[in-house]
Amino acid sequence: MNRLISLLLLMWVSTIVGAAGGIESDDLATLRHFALQGEPEPPLMSKTINNDRIPARSYPMQPPLIPHKIDNYQVDLNVNKCMACHARSRVEETQARMISVTHYMDRDGNFLAELSPRRYFCQQCHVVQTDAKPLVGSTFTDLDTLLDEEK
Repeated sequence: MNRLISLLLLMWVSTIVGAAGGIESDDLATLRHFALQGEPEPPLMSKTINNDRIPARSYPMQPPLIPHKIDNYQVDLNVNKCMACHARSRVEETQARMISVTHYMDRDGNFLAELSPRRYFCQQCHVVQTDAKPLVGSTFTDLDTLLDEEK
């Protein structure tokens, strides 16, 4: 039994050593287009657009984008900073848009007095606007534009 384990271990070590010595790492094609031994310079982060203008949606049923900075907003089990302005009890004072009434519904369609726990963490659906260039093109046309083109 010990002899079998020793033989397998020897085969494994020789495979690793042989593979490491036989491949020039600079010749490997990688998705990152950079040598394996080095670290590429990361791209600059996109800047947040902070103009409080709500852009058109990019696809049907897209959650609205957040039209302002949310740096250092606390959203955890104890506090949801978004609700300081967007809760239905605060919108008259803050002049912010109230969150959708669907955010006050449970999974069975019953209306709740407070924000539904499954809608509590806003950033699981809503993101801030940035000046990032699109990674892929889009040919999406909203319904209103299609209806206008038919006239």
